[in-house]
Amino acid sequence: MKVLKFGGSSVANAENIQKVVNIVKTNSESQVVVVSALGGVTDQLILAGTLAEKTDEAYKDVLQQLEKKHLDAVRALLPVAHQSSSLSMIKQHFNELEEVCNSVFYLKELSLRTKDRIISFGELLSSKIISAFMQSQNLVHEWVDSRSVIKTNSNFGFAAVDFPATNKLIEAAVKNADKQLFLAPGFISSDSNNNTTTLGRGGSDYTAAIFAAAVNASSLEIWTDVTGMMTADPRWVLNAKTINRTSYQEAMELSHFGAKVIYPPTIQPVMQRNIPTWVKNTFAPAEAGTVIENAEQHDGEIITGISSINSVALLSLEGAGMVGIPGFSKRLFEALASEKINVILITQSSSEHSICVAVNTADAAKAKEAIDRAFETEISQRKVEPLRVETDLAIIALVGDKMKSHPGISGRMFGALGRNGINVRAIAQGSSERNISTVIAAADVKKGVNVLHEAFFEASYKQLNVFIVGVGNVGGKLMDQIKQQKQFLLEHLNLQLRVTGISNSKNMLFVENGNEIDLDNWKEALAAAPATNLDELVQTVIDKNLRNSVFVDVTANAEVAAVYGKLLAKTVSVVACNKIAASSSYESYSRLKSLAKEYNAQFRFETNVGAGLPVIGTLNDLRRSGDKVNKIEAVLSGTLNFVFNNYDGKRSFAEVVKQAQDEGYTEPDPRLDLGGTDVMRKIMILAREAGERIEMDDITNNGFLPATCFDGSVDDFYKEMAKQEAHFKAIYEEAAAKNCKLKFVASFENGKASVGLRHIPDNSDFYHLYGKDNIVLFSTQRYPEQPLVVKGAGAGADVTASGVFADILRVVAP
Repeated sequence: MKVLKFGGSSVANAENIQKVVNIVKTNSESQVVVVSALGGVTDQLILAGTLAEKTDEAYKDVLQQLEKKHLDAVRALLPVAHQSSSLSMIKQHFNELEEVCNSVFYLKELSLRTKDRIISFGELLSSKIISAFMQSQNLVHEWVDSRSVIKTNSNFGFAAVDFPATNKLIEAAVKNADKQLFLAPGFISSDSNNNTTTLGRGGSDYTAAIFAAAVNASSLEIWTDVTGMMTADPRWVLNAKTINRTSYQEAMELSHFGAKVIYPPTIQPVMQRNIPTWVKNTFAPAEAGTVIENAEQHDGEIITGISSINSVALLSLEGAGMVGIPGFSKRLFEALASEKINVILITQSSSEHSICVAVNTADAAKAKEAIDRAFETEISQRKVEPLRVETDLAIIALVGDKMKSHPGISGRMFGALGRNGINVRAIAQGSSERNISTVIAAADVKKGVNVLHEAFFEASYKQLNVFIVGVGNVGGKLMDQIKQQKQFLLEHLNLQLRVTGISNSKNMLFVENGNEIDLDNWKEALAAAPATNLDELVQTVIDKNLRNSVFVDVTANAEVAAVYGKLLAKTVSVVACNKIAASSSYESYSRLKSLAKEYNAQFRFETNVGAGLPVIGTLNDLRRSGDKVNKIEAVLSGTLNFVFNNYDGKRSFAEVVKQAQDEGYTEPDPRLDLGGTDVMRKIMILAREAGERIEMDDITNNGFLPATCFDGSVDDFYKEMAKQEAHFKAIYEEAAAKNCKLKFVASFENGKASVGLRHIPDNSDFYHLYGKDNIVLFSTQRYPEQPLVVKGAGAGADVTASGVFADILRVVAP
């Protein structure tokens, strides 16, 4: 004999009930079918009782809606000729239910006993409607009132089963009957005085397990709306997988910590009889689902699943008076037990100076009152501090039988959480090593579950969530490159790169519910998006709280650079094409580097110096490997190199500069390039990365632009350059007379930095530098005579975008 249980989603409406009956028909074995109330009915019944207690006559409206729901189900399921008796039955039950609620209304009191009576109507009605539908389908069966066979104590709301009495009654009613099919309402039972009791929320699973154990069923099947137990909540984790096989012990751990597929006590009756339990999907009955049995083998995974509990409060009792004094823990738990407060998690320091317990947030105030009262004397004598209560917390639990034989699981867990800025408030692990539980902020729970699922179930697959600010010239190229490489990264690097938000100076666009921006139509979507608000943009990035988040700044905006610290402090990595932050005051630069280190984020700005060239990366590699930088010499302006490579006195200097600007090589204001400011910023960044504390004022700038070129607007600048053509031609001719080329060179040596125009002879590394190329020479202890050279294109949208792209990828593979 099998026992099948169908939950609220499986019997939510007439269409679903038809699916249930079809599943029952396909079973050739004799079976007991246990059903829950129609979807959402139990909550509505509780609402009706609560409103009645508050003397709110709206309870009558709730009852009318519920009555209509059940009448509609009958009319949809049964032929007209078979409806009369069922419609009368529903009317009769709702008349009785209304009388009970009327009594609550007048008494202004809703006792647990009365509440059990009210909510029992849900399962009674659904099971009788389904029974009538089975009859109309010529399915011979017997309806069994669970209250007549499941006997409990009088602990209303969460009654304890009297198993000896219950097993005898079920055996007499089911096992010894001549029928092959039985239908019973879940959740409800009765005490020795035949008062209706309930088995607690989710108790329909328990009802099914009680029946299964009593008849020693061949299997128990829990039919729900998901295909078995999952490695994590599929509503949160898009890549959650079905657990094919798990043990009773693992299932109980997962159920305790929030896996809602089965009800925690369900496992115990069937576990004692070694009855396998299947979790299957009513809406995909052909899928195998999950089997729970006495077996620890499950696809070779060390971790079976990840579960969580929301709305948790952490209670901390501490004080010097606790050390070495026995009985404190006992008194703490007695105080909680006296108020019927369930303890979810326990942890105690080895010094005995403190003990922490986690409880449901709803019980926190009551718990504090009870514990402070229990330790009133010690608190008044300052031996113990008043109980400290922290709310807005959650618990994440890793569950797996195999953890006990694999060292390092805790390290991987805490490392993954830490790298994503998730602070662990408390830790608990049982001696069985089947469960590792952590208390974290409730705001981080979805992110935490995803982070751990990625670490343990998607070891070869990592998700990167990117927010790009500035999608103009360079940013647009970056979007194109991401689109081009997206599939390659997934297939070859097991990296899912998702663009989750983009912005320009006018609009900002975000996507919801685990989606990503369409890289084919992002321009149109952005144009139709809300107006850009930088504060709102930053807060949205933080509030989304996505794992492996990267904020990419492809602007030259000081206001955008000013938000880096806020993002880094929330473990959002920053990739900056914008030079402003790294070239601001040393204090600000150092603070950002420290924040990145403190909060396990990354602050990357490779393109600040050489566009796509690996200049900063090479410098960092030299220092990390123990080399010492003695001197840096560099041509760091692709703009200036382009200008002096193309200026020969035949065209005006202003024309060549305009060409550089038109081809995208200059800053919006070319004076930042030609005046040497941009090169000063770059050599300062390199000097800082080499370990030097240096500011812009410490750098000598031997500029070549006449002072009058810095006056007025950019248009004025071009006009003034045209007037100063003789000056520029003289500079060129002086170099040409010496058979030299003009290069704007930056240098750093012995703590001193300078920039300026130089005459470069033909035996110099700088001489054969063409177009917009940059070059950096590192003279170090290991490269004392022949410097290490990094050379290549140092300007242009494509190469700069590729440098930003490389920095983004280094966030997950530094």
